[in-house]
Amino acid sequence: MGVTKTELYKDEQNKLASRLKVLGHPARIAILQYIINQKACICNDLVEELGLAQATISQHLKELKAIGIIQGSIEGKSVCYCIEEQIWKQFQTEFNAFFNQDVKIKQCC
Repeated sequence: MGVTKTELYKDEQNKLASRLKVLGHPARIAILQYIINQKACICNDLVEELGLAQATISQHLKELKAIGIIQGSIEGKSVCYCIEEQIWKQFQTEFNAFFNQDVKIKQCC
């Protein structure tokens, strides 16, 4: 979407759309699921786990970090990532509010 068109929408709509766009890639979902299932920070396990190139995984991690859903810390030569729990809960609240809206269709289609 062009930068000039986003001004037509509410801040909440733009924010939700941006987050959904980042989460709309299956590799990013796989990364998040892997981190969640580990129940700990992960370091350098993703290449072997997902079968993607390191550069590709790094780009996906960068996108996830940009929306704040993961955080990373440098430990020696490796970077460790974990879920940012406060942001995760914030996303849950926003997504639930969006998807829990009543949809009442009288008659259409």
